[in-house]
Amino acid sequence: MIEAASVDNAGNTPQTIAKPIEDEDIARPSATFRYTLQNVSQLKEQVLSPAYYVRCLPWKILVLIRNTTTPDRQQQKALGIFLQCNGECDSPGWSCYGLGELKLLSHKSDGEHLCRKLHHMYHSKEDDWGFAHFISWKDLIDPDNGFVKDDSITIEAHVIADAPHGVSWDSKKHTGYVGLKNQGATCYMNSLLQTLFFTNVLRKAVYKIPTVGDDSSRSVAFALQRVFYDLQFLDKPVATKKLTKSFGWETLDSFMQHDVQEFLRVLLDKLENKMKGTVVEGTVPKLFEGKMTSFIKCKNVNCTSTRVETFYDIQLSVKGKNNIYESFKDYISIELLDGENKYDAGEHGLQEAEKGVRFDVFPPVLHLHLMRFQYDPQSDASVKFNDRFEFYEEVNLDQYLQEIPQTPAHYTLHAVLVHSGDNHGGHYVVFINPKGDGKWCKFDDDVVSRCSKQEAIEYNFGGKEDAPHQARRATSAYMLIYIQTSQLKYVLQDVTETDIPTDLCDRITEEMRYEMVRTCKYHSYGDRFIFLFLSLRTTTFSIEGMVLIY
Repeated sequence: MIEAASVDNAGNTPQTIAKPIEDEDIARPSATFRYTLQNVSQLKEQVLSPAYYVRCLPWKILVLIRNTTTPDRQQQKALGIFLQCNGECDSPGWSCYGLGELKLLSHKSDGEHLCRKLHHMYHSKEDDWGFAHFISWKDLIDPDNGFVKDDSITIEAHVIADAPHGVSWDSKKHTGYVGLKNQGATCYMNSLLQTLFFTNVLRKAVYKIPTVGDDSSRSVAFALQRVFYDLQFLDKPVATKKLTKSFGWETLDSFMQHDVQEFLRVLLDKLENKMKGTVVEGTVPKLFEGKMTSFIKCKNVNCTSTRVETFYDIQLSVKGKNNIYESFKDYISIELLDGENKYDAGEHGLQEAEKGVRFDVFPPVLHLHLMRFQYDPQSDASVKFNDRFEFYEEVNLDQYLQEIPQTPAHYTLHAVLVHSGDNHGGHYVVFINPKGDGKWCKFDDDVVSRCSKQEAIEYNFGGKEDAPHQARRATSAYMLIYIQTSQLKYVLQDVTETDIPTDLCDRITEEMRYEMVRTCKYHSYGDRFIFLFLSLRTTTFSIEGMVLIY
């Protein structure tokens, strides 16, 4: 916490002094700080507190006097209090979402502080947000309230902010990870790619897919290898254009035609086929494939039909369900076939029957798609259900299996894919618990930042629109990724450079060398031209200057 004091040099406008902060983490996601304004009775112009840094941006408390009009058209003096973000920045392209609380403190032991919550998307044209009429001047100076003491007031601000966009933010430095560039309609793909990258055993297997001789513009496997390699070793956001090109996506329309579930199934299918006949054959089903039994059992005759099916993901209903357990219970609920919907039992004719499914085996990595988007027959369109739906850091699914397994079906939450908006559009981000240890990061395209467990889980249950963390339109999880707790060490095993085949490293290095040389710039100085040749050694760049004189 920082405290700021105000002193009066000339007996007029208050001035401010900040106490030094030791070991301040300027990239922190939240902070609480206080500002004491002295000589408040002499306040005529707006006053700013010293800066306090959150997410590498300066935040200040802004105080001013405002004359407002009451409902009966009387002029009333009031104290305005605002929270300013990055107020001295001249760049027009930055933005930062922040929420928090402004609090006018009462010095009386039995006094009540005056608190007001706020949330806002700060940017160059709206770099402050707050309350022009935080408190009337009459109530401010009322001694019974205890807000003024020795002609001074103290304001406390609590700020929680997302990592900013459009300004310098070093994701690698602050988190150890980098993001993915958005091509315009690929934030959902970026979210899913990050979850696959952090499924470490899959990443290791992808590296081992033989791609020597593959056309780099058409090979999905090689393009994914390159994306994973760049995510692992580069310090800047990674491009995905070659990957989408390998899918055959070259127009905006082709990007829009895919949803997350479809994209995941297509990508895993391509990887599974490419792994056949190699040392990593079977990796995809080993990680993601579960089994279930569909059955129809007649009630009055001895006739039962069963079919064993495999699945790579499970679709769970959200509408009318309070939590993940209720959705699983609904998934395996029995449907009665009777009346006009009787079952055709062949030689037994139409029979009353029970229809349902039972899970046989859950996979080590469990993908759960929450059915947030569904067809509405009344509007003849897809609608988004933002109903509150709870999920948990740990779940036990033993009760949904036909037989109690030897190893408990106990799972740890690894990733939460989130959508903000409605069925017409919005934005996708993903929260990932990379090491399975409860330390979460938020991946928002090219920006990666650390976040709290609450931000990753509870804030994405959905529900009431007036919740502060949902101020940017309906925000809720639409996909969950769980890892079987007993398999965490295996699935999240370390991946080092020694796990990458030498021929793949050499090919990626050569491709990167070619790209860098191709984009080299010539700088003209009269009759001289300087050519910068970039020498690439594995993952370390060095620049050698070579002067060419014409």
